[in-house]
Amino acid sequence: MILLKNCSLFDPNALGNRDILIGGGRVVCIAPQIDTPDLPGLEVLDVEARWVIPGLVDSHIHFAGAGGEGGPVTRTSPIPLDAIIEAGITTVVGCLGTDGITRGVESVLMEAKALRQAGLSAWIYTGSYQIPPPTITGDVARDLALISEVIGVGEIALADHRSSDPSEGELLRLARRTHLGALLGNKKGIINIHLGDQPDPFGILQRVAQRDGVGHYRFLPTHCNRSRSVLAEAAVWGREGYVDLTASSYPYYADLEIKPSTAVQELLDQGVPFHHITISSDAGGSLPQFDEHGTLVKNALGHPASLLREVLDFSESAKSTNFSPFALATAHPADILGLSRKGRIRVGNDADLAILRHDRQEIHALMAGGRWLSPPPGYSGNQNRLEKQFPNEPKGTHHKK
Repeated sequence: MILLKNCSLFDPNALGNRDILIGGGRVVCIAPQIDTPDLPGLEVLDVEARWVIPGLVDSHIHFAGAGGEGGPVTRTSPIPLDAIIEAGITTVVGCLGTDGITRGVESVLMEAKALRQAGLSAWIYTGSYQIPPPTITGDVARDLALISEVIGVGEIALADHRSSDPSEGELLRLARRTHLGALLGNKKGIINIHLGDQPDPFGILQRVAQRDGVGHYRFLPTHCNRSRSVLAEAAVWGREGYVDLTASSYPYYADLEIKPSTAVQELLDQGVPFHHITISSDAGGSLPQFDEHGTLVKNALGHPASLLREVLDFSESAKSTNFSPFALATAHPADILGLSRKGRIRVGNDADLAILRHDRQEIHALMAGGRWLSPPPGYSGNQNRLEKQFPNEPKGTHHKK
């Protein structure tokens, strides 16, 4: 058991000074003052009024690698575990992306299993840009029903020259099969949609969402901040459906994209409910730019650290204190994806939390499932899970690519 004293707690809403008691991998008690109980093996840590937030939930990350639009040399490698931990992320949802031809969903699944073994919580989307999507069992419904790590489908590309340009009927059939698999697997069954920069990216989504039994909440469109025109259409969609903003591409394409923390406020100003908005990193994916002939002219790599950066930037720029910035990458994606014990520091939830440094710019320590993935500097308590599993290797080197 671990007792964290003097936490400036965001659950993700600001609660002020609290103590947190953790046991069995979950949050046991939260109170203004918890007297130190006489329990064998109890560890007590004074957080010294640092901000304590839920571990981030990254709902769109290419942890198994992606890319390849510029040939084999532009294929990205799997993300090193340390890069995810240093970003304060404890829950990841991986996807295949552009290349459903030379890569398989199986590789994403096995990387998710590796991340779980290392202490993170990891799920995946089955499929890729293409329709019909590549799957593990041959059918998205079977993947959802039979494979515990599969919680949705995607990312399906629309309005993009790399898309298979699905018809309304094809997208509707995919939504129906996703719905069936989600029912059988007791999952939300979200379809993650990659939005390109071609005209009318939301048109087909609006038409399919209005069909009986589908609805706007079946879809999570991402890259909604890629341009002014896409963001404007996202504001219309977002009044009924979800909107995901991409964090990692902004510094590379500042002349084209809207900074995610800025886009959040603009969506709120246009009447989009706050709980409909999420931010994900798109880390591990290539960030390509093409000319009018579809030729790659620029490429960059997304990094996990962008997620925390944009959340903190929104906390500095938000017009209203009614909105918790941390919810954008904790409670909101957890609710949308049906991850009931994630995204909030509450009694009974998994003990996934990040302690920020006093300057609130980087992670001081990170805990997942009640275990330190990145212990506080100078920590002398129990070793973290990685060190226990790999006692003869320096921390993190087993997962380097």
